Amino acid sequence: MRTKEGSAISTAESLTTTSPGVAILRPHAEQEYADELALLAARDDRPRPPGWRLSPWAVTTYLLGGELPAAGPGERQVITPKYVGSRRLIEVAVATLATDRALLLLGVPGTAKTWVSEHLAAAISGDSTLLVQGTAGTAEEAIRYGWNYARLLAEGPSERALVPSPLMLAMRSGAVARVEELTRMPSDVQDALITILSEKTLPIPELNTEVQARKGFTVIATANDRDRGVNELSSALRRRFNTVVLPLPATVAEEVDIVARRVDQIGRALELPETPAGLEEIRRVVTVFRELRGGRTEDGRTKLKSPSATLSSAEAISVITNGRALAAHFGDGVLRAADVAGGIIGAVIQDPASDRVVWQEYLETVVRDRPDWRDFYRACREVS
Repeated sequence: MRTKEGSAISTAESLTTTSPGVAILRPHAEQEYADELALLAARDDRPRPPGWRLSPWAVTTYLLGGELPAAGPGERQVITPKYVGSRRLIEVAVATLATDRALLLLGVPGTAKTWVSEHLAAAISGDSTLLVQGTAGTAEEAIRYGWNYARLLAEGPSERALVPSPLMLAMRSGAVARVEELTRMPSDVQDALITILSEKTLPIPELNTEVQARKGFTVIATANDRDRGVNELSSALRRRFNTVVLPLPATVAEEVDIVARRVDQIGRALELPETPAGLEEIRRVVTVFRELRGGRTEDGRTKLKSPSATLSSAEAISVITNGRALAAHFGDGVLRAADVAGGIIGAVIQDPASDRVVWQEYLETVVRDRPDWRDFYRACREVS
């Protein structure tokens, strides 16, 4: 939220003052982790780029987690990890934002691009809400500005009739603007970013003026090139970004850790009844998804057909969360194979004709032959 002058106000502060006692289903990062951000800001004595609330070191620590030096005897102050992956990738991303370059987070669906984007914005400018969601119907006004047509007709072009976009607000206040699913926007809308990114200015020819970006302004965009309906970026626009490719988790253990952490966070936010961690079922779901998307079993002995679905960590998180709800409300509170079987099949079979054949073949040639997966095999057969 912002004042008339365009200065940033903490989203957490505005909700606290305007909606006391309201339970938010999905708090913004700067709300949910306000204590950690405040702790890092208080303990951060390293140089901060203009307009940044934290130093690049502190931003990286916020995302990857770590233990801060004790402020007193016996004190341990731990920052929880928000992203599990390569430290160097995050360092490169943060270093990019400390320059005059925009950042493009590229990767297949489910590689935490949006998650990383939100937390970077929260740590750098304390506001992750200056967001443009890219779709096939996104208009150029979402990037530049629009008009209040009632005022426009009554008064003509004026500052009062202008409706600023999230990017214009970020430029005025020196904050981070986020553009989600950049490649889903039409190409002509994408190219509206070129002047903003290269000149750090947004012309308003109707008023014979412009908005010049304050120090601290930058853009974080996310994109993937595997979904249908992708519009390739022009070379002129791609040159305005430094690109960081976020990979899928390298190992089963790393992906299990990511899924378990996120499922636990979602469970607390939704106030699901407490259930045991269910790591065995999480490992099974992760293994199934990794094998199907990779086209071979984990031991490399059997080649597999891959379904049309992405089967990323995001889908695994959804399947396990749904399974926890089933176990808590309709089972004995323990996550079992029957609780995740339906969710897995729903995630795998996106195309009923081709994906069902792929799933049945995997079930009969791989799952059935694993002695410790017999309960999982039976559960999947029952709902197939």
